[in-house]
Amino acid sequence: MKVTILGNNSALPAFGRHPTAQVVSVYGDDLLLDCGEGTQVQLQRFGFKWRKTQHIFISHMHGDHYFGLPGLINSMSLLGRTAPLHLYAPKELKPILDQILTVADTVLSYEFHFHELPEGAAKLVETENFSVTCFPVQHRIQCHGFLVERKTRGRKILPDKCREFEIPAYFYDRLKHGEDYIHKDGRVIRNGWVTAEGPAVKRYAYCADTGFTESFMEYIKGVDTIYHECTYLDEDVQKAEARFHSTARQAALVAQMAGAKQLLLGHFSSKYRDLEPFRTEAEPIFPNVQVTIEGAAYEI
Repeated sequence: MKVTILGNNSALPAFGRHPTAQVVSVYGDDLLLDCGEGTQVQLQRFGFKWRKTQHIFISHMHGDHYFGLPGLINSMSLLGRTAPLHLYAPKELKPILDQILTVADTVLSYEFHFHELPEGAAKLVETENFSVTCFPVQHRIQCHGFLVERKTRGRKILPDKCREFEIPAYFYDRLKHGEDYIHKDGRVIRNGWVTAEGPAVKRYAYCADTGFTESFMEYIKGVDTIYHECTYLDEDVQKAEARFHSTARQAALVAQMAGAKQLLLGHFSSKYRDLEPFRTEAEPIFPNVQVTIEGAAYEI
């Protein structure tokens, strides 16, 4: 499980940085979180295949988080996409997209499913491999963060050991769930002899645009990685508070309180060319911090 940053700037593109968008890759599925202007260009630039994207999540209705969406869904159709696409977004986005498609007399080549985000928290997607939950954050308008959980696939099969102990392939799924194998002659083959620990459950919290708050702490407690906005440095904390944004120091405090393992910083104001001060401010509070770089993939 990894997250690739497509855009990490706030509001305006600046200094080569783009508005917010990122891809969370889970077992071969690519989940797109937010879709700022230029997202489809960034997807191409960093080698993502649009056919692997079946779910897009939009946190709120500020343009730097969805202005890239109309172009992306249209391009998918121009390229002959046939797989369904599911969009989870504020209800206000649907009439905007409908109007754009209607005015252009566009008929998409694929099924397009719009799912309205609730006001509070809710499970949005549940598959065999992952789940996605939304939770409200504290912003100037209704805004949601997203919790992506990669499920475990059970224990890892050791094929050589299975052949050595003459375990038939049909039993492998039961081995993954921890069962022992019993031969017809009564011999018991212990699960630990033929399997190893599988991939652990992984949890990634995308905290979107938010002021400094503990209001959504219950949803991000103990996660492996948090992406938290830090539009400003702490010298501009009053500006951050007035605009319902956070500073790098505040983002580090949230990660510390959540007991997270890793913090990713993003959503930088266009007033900053040099981003190293964000690391300098956050690191004393939360040492395992990354100042995100567009195109970089971070392991969860």
